[in-house]
Amino acid sequence: MTYIEKDTKEYKRASIALFLGGFVTFFILYTTQPLLPIFAEEFQVSATLSSLTLSLSTGVLALVMLFAAPLSDSFGKKKVMMVSIIITSILGLITAFSPNFIALLICRALLGIFIAGVPSLAMAYVGEEFNPRGMGKVMGLYISGTSLGGLAGRVLTGVLTDLFSWRIALVIIGLLSLVLSVIFICALPTPRRFMKKPLQWGTSLSAYKKILVKKRLMSLIFLAFLLMGSFVTLFNYIGFLLMEPPYNLSQTFIGFIFIANLCGTFSSVYMGKKADKHGNFPMLLISLGIFLAGVLITLFAPLLVKIMGIGIFTFGFFAAHSIASAWIGEDSGSYKAQASSLYLLLYYLGSSVVGSVGGFFWTHYHWIGVISLVSALLITAFPLIIIAQRKKQVTGQYHQISNLK
Repeated sequence: MTYIEKDTKEYKRASIALFLGGFVTFFILYTTQPLLPIFAEEFQVSATLSSLTLSLSTGVLALVMLFAAPLSDSFGKKKVMMVSIIITSILGLITAFSPNFIALLICRALLGIFIAGVPSLAMAYVGEEFNPRGMGKVMGLYISGTSLGGLAGRVLTGVLTDLFSWRIALVIIGLLSLVLSVIFICALPTPRRFMKKPLQWGTSLSAYKKILVKKRLMSLIFLAFLLMGSFVTLFNYIGFLLMEPPYNLSQTFIGFIFIANLCGTFSSVYMGKKADKHGNFPMLLISLGIFLAGVLITLFAPLLVKIMGIGIFTFGFFAAHSIASAWIGEDSGSYKAQASSLYLLLYYLGSSVVGSVGGFFWTHYHWIGVISLVSALLITAFPLIIIAQRKKQVTGQYHQISNLK
């Protein structure tokens, strides 16, 4: 049972498949984000309720991912991801025909259930199948797919909504997703290192318990809540800000603001390589610093400066997410699937919980309230990274002393 090695045909196929898996997942998941102001107006709901079309999907997704790891141990990671990506694309199509806001929320909740298979297992697939050397680059490619998917979904939704309607936009995106899902299924290699295990929920629960007591690993896992909560909150409410005076931007222009995700496509691979060379700890601190700087820049009024801030913000987020994901894959030992599921549980809970709470800050304190919330979350993230590194150093020193004995 050998690893997938760099520069082989199988490596290229797997890289393309993982890129597409990340692309399709975020392509569909974030289509409603630029539509929040439209939903608020069309269905006569508040900004906070409108944000549920995204927060409900990510919240359900977060909980369902806990069950993906034991299912993959029994049926295989590829099979679970195949079912997940196909049904997700079909649900993306069905959502376009929602007759009212309640039906829209139900469709988005169902989407959250089935979309969980790819993001919860892609990290574990990489950690299990690829040679550990250079894992940061592979993880960076997957995450660059998620950033491009999020970008394409948001921009395309904005353009198609202005040209036609939000319903036609979702139909077109659903059809494109189906095509890309078929390519993903054909390109992803069958796992070499998969060892089928009986479906034992008790064993999986025991694995989660063992991870929960690992303070260093849990500090990295909790980092996901802070990173994703910050990222989604800013993008949830930037549309509301830019549709108001003095900006008065159209839906298409607001959609194009999400081109900032290209910064994440670059940074996830670039900073992943730097982490392979210089270490996860320093590069994660740098990425988080860039992330926070971008947040603060958006406080300045000029539109161009705001857009620059969003680009810097996005660069820092995807860099930090890529490095943290790879770090967890390296340090989770035989519990890779469970560790990645917990990381992504917190990741999407951050999106769901903080993304909705951000509506309160927007309603009562406007943009300064949103930025204060996001800044507080990111400042809290720095001590978690330091704890993870200190625990690692202490553990390493302990093993050296044990070896001398």
